[in-house]
Amino acid sequence: MSDKKTIRTAAQKKALINRLKRLEGQIRGLEKMIEEDAYCNDILQQSMSAGSAIDGFNQELLECHVKGCVAAGIKNNDEEIVDELMKTIRKLMK
Repeated sequence: MSDKKTIRTAAQKKALINRLKRLEGQIRGLEKMIEEDAYCNDILQQSMSAGSAIDGFNQELLECHVKGCVAAGIKNNDEEIVDELMKTIRKLMK
């Protein structure tokens, strides 16, 4: 983990935290479904929904990163920021 910090607006923090809270609810729902012996296909459908929720979170966070951190890094001649971004994008696309 990096020692770097990102300053986010209150709106950005709220949007990201709201997405995480929805995802947390979906994960709890999956746990409950397992505990209650729910039908496998129903659990899979809920799991796919949670996967989509994490994808949405990642997309929103990536947008904040590009518009904030990466843009600032480029303005400050930080050549490593683009390499870091590309490495992250490759991991997201696996």
